[in-house]
Amino acid sequence: MSKANLIYIGLYIADLAMPWVESLKEKRSLILPVTEKLKSRFPVSVARLDGLNAHDWERIGVTVISHDAVWTEGILSRVHDFVVSHGSYEVRVLEQTVEIWDLQEAS
Repeated sequence: MSKANLIYIGLYIADLAMPWVESLKEKRSLILPVTEKLKSRFPVSVARLDGLNAHDWERIGVTVISHDAVWTEGILSRVHDFVVSHGSYEVRVLEQTVEIWDLQEAS
């Protein structure tokens, strides 16, 4: 397996809990700044995955793709640190993994 053919896909999924929040508008005011800042500060894609109609929690997903495993893992670690430190919510990480794809095998 040639290293030139390897692609690393990083995945971070977390639930953000805000049991004290009483409205969707209040929740969005906490979630949207974090998801937008993630997109602007890191080379990642961010999605709001679940809990969109719940006022007290939401699930977010972050992905990154690279040819460098160490860099990919570093980005996921920095994303987690950012999520934990930049919001008024409790964070429960559901998944933080790096998957390896071999492009030679895919073709």
